[in-house]
Amino acid sequence: MTRKEWFWVLLPLVICWFVDHLTKRWASDLDSIINYGILHFALHHNPGAMLGLFSDLPPVLRIVSLSTGGAFLLCTYAIIQYLLPIKSMRLRIGLSLLIGGIIGNVTDRILWGHVVDFIVFVFPNWISPAFNIADAVQWVGYILISYSIIKEGDLLWPENNLRKKYWINIQFQLKYCFFLMGVGLGIGLISVVFSYTYMRVTLEALVGANEMILHKYLLPYVLVFSMITVGFTSVLFALGKFISHKVAGPVYSFEKFLNDLLSGVSRPFKLRTKDEFKHLEPLAESIREEFDKRGLLKATGSDSPKPNP
Repeated sequence: MTRKEWFWVLLPLVICWFVDHLTKRWASDLDSIINYGILHFALHHNPGAMLGLFSDLPPVLRIVSLSTGGAFLLCTYAIIQYLLPIKSMRLRIGLSLLIGGIIGNVTDRILWGHVVDFIVFVFPNWISPAFNIADAVQWVGYILISYSIIKEGDLLWPENNLRKKYWINIQFQLKYCFFLMGVGLGIGLISVVFSYTYMRVTLEALVGANEMILHKYLLPYVLVFSMITVGFTSVLFALGKFISHKVAGPVYSFEKFLNDLLSGVSRPFKLRTKDEFKHLEPLAESIREEFDKRGLLKATGSDSPKPNP
């Protein structure tokens, strides 16, 4: 992907967040219902997630977990954009719209502790739940993503590009995965110690050493933070497995290519589209040509390149 293409992929996310925030600022000043036929504008504070989900949870658990969950999804979005094997602007823009809507609502929870909803459709026999621009854009993102997966599924998971074996060098790959997990756990540990002690000292300054209140607010926070940390480190393990394969796969394939040459067998060396060490392809071809010039190679049944495992 070029820089221009990345610009068009990320622009919908920024526009969605900006427009959503502006409209919510406007809606926050509404003191009466404005209606245009079936379309009504009425200010509503949603303490939960989309359509009021989780609104019954304690405020600390609700606001902290939903806000942190949004940040977790933003990280996941970046990872997915990086790992996607095809350009597919429709799919990538759909992901941007989806995460743009999520981040719009996360911003509300961080700033105000609730989400500002203000759009309502009123029909004779039915009234829609209150929602906002971010919610609407998320559904557009869902539709684009679903349509892209249906239409471009063969490109996303082409049979001739499937990984036959992900664990090429188990020792190296596990070391890489556990290193990433260790980094994630380290960041989580530092974050939870800082945030927990900060919250505890702040609460004690406000309400005193009231163990019941401290337990009510701090225990849910630690539990949610622990679950998010476990989820984050699990994602890091999967990411490490994928990235380490892009390193171990080319090395394994190049070693096999060299062994074949030393045995007198000639075959082209071909890496997968997003593998590392792409510079090995012209190097391998130069080595093969040199072996061929010196008459050190046997005839092969097929010269068609086969991607590394």
